[in-house]
Amino acid sequence: MVFFSLWLNMKVISPSLQSRKINFEVLFSLSLTASNANSFESFLQLPRRPPRSTRTRPRSERLLHVGHFGAKGNGFTDDTKAFEDAWKTACSSKGKTRVLVPENYTSLVRPIDLSGPCKARLTLQISGTIIAPDDPDAWEGLNPRKWLYFHSVSRFTVEGGGTVNGMGQEWWRRSCKHNHSNPCRGAPTALTFHKCKNMRVENLSVIDSQQMHIAFTSCRRVTISALKVIAPGSSPNTDGIHISASRGIVVDNSTVSTGDDCVSIVKNSSQISISNIICGPGHGISIGSIGKSKSWEEVKDVTVDTAFISDTANGVRIKTWQGGSGLVSKIIFRNINMNNVSNPIIIDQYYCDSKKPCANQTSAVSIEKISFVNVHGTSATKQAIKISCSDASPCRNIVLQDIDLEPSKGDGYTESFCWEAYGSSSGQVYPPSCLSGDESFLEQSVQSGITSVSYL
Repeated sequence: MVFFSLWLNMKVISPSLQSRKINFEVLFSLSLTASNANSFESFLQLPRRPPRSTRTRPRSERLLHVGHFGAKGNGFTDDTKAFEDAWKTACSSKGKTRVLVPENYTSLVRPIDLSGPCKARLTLQISGTIIAPDDPDAWEGLNPRKWLYFHSVSRFTVEGGGTVNGMGQEWWRRSCKHNHSNPCRGAPTALTFHKCKNMRVENLSVIDSQQMHIAFTSCRRVTISALKVIAPGSSPNTDGIHISASRGIVVDNSTVSTGDDCVSIVKNSSQISISNIICGPGHGISIGSIGKSKSWEEVKDVTVDTAFISDTANGVRIKTWQGGSGLVSKIIFRNINMNNVSNPIIIDQYYCDSKKPCANQTSAVSIEKISFVNVHGTSATKQAIKISCSDASPCRNIVLQDIDLEPSKGDGYTESFCWEAYGSSSGQVYPPSCLSGDESFLEQSVQSGITSVSYL
């Protein structure tokens, strides 16, 4: 049994409360056994807004009950056609329209495309449960990457307090990561939003996806809040929230516990804000991977502020492939608390997720202007800070400020490792910084209660 106490000083800035600051202190006194080590969310209660589904529906809003379109909601009758018909009716409506999956429904839905553009401002209220077929053969002849696929929809909200269940167990069993004799094949993402804009996804549970749980691709201006994304830590490639080629994405007040990255941000994404996140188990919060197959990709202007990461394979991470090109820039990881995390701080320009060793290549994605500020907790690995950069394209303008990463076991020490990493440190930094000197420096300014980091 492991006993420990954590004292967190957190600053929470909700998107709806930009003009004022909330300061609170949470004292954790934990007694964890192996059986409950992954259920830490029960003792960390982040503030959550009231579910939108409890708000009074405007009189002018049209309500479409999926049962009126033939859905049975009994968990074994195929309700796909009813969902398609309800969506078509809603999408063609001229006024605000709400599609309702009621609380007592469990609807079996096969792979489905729900497309726009729509005339109306739509809300999909999932108060019950939507389940996928549990047999991968149901995707025979279909795109194996899609289950619930929304595209080209704007002014769209998904909410309701219900559950989306990917029924992914058989997909995981057949995965090449579980059975190395099987070929590596793609599997569906439970919820995909493609080319959507001005939308919200909130107050929802997404569990046991076949592969990724929620993906936003080529989206603009999206708010994601009050989500629970849950799958076993052993489930392969089950990223929680995946952001690709998107801009203006806000993720707030959510819990992600899966078998892969809690949040992953990849190619050509920018203006991403992640705050008040509980993460673990899984692989941590990641920028990348990017630069695979000699591609040019860019990720910039990302802030991760206030996260509790526990029992993960990585903490906050940037990962790029050799041979790629592009840029990772202006990334801030701030107010991060870690418990028993392997590789709490890691930048890896030699990332290689392959059965065969990756060949050494000279070109690399450039990494610059990366800040780790107020990162505290315990490391499950001796190397608590690892910044491994390319000889041809070193990492520059890396900032370490107020870092304290102690060994998880309570004895011994932690250490840092750097290769071709240049930057500066300030405040107390433990393990001691290994960065080589650079001409950049950190300027602190306070605006609306948020500490900003700028490079001059």
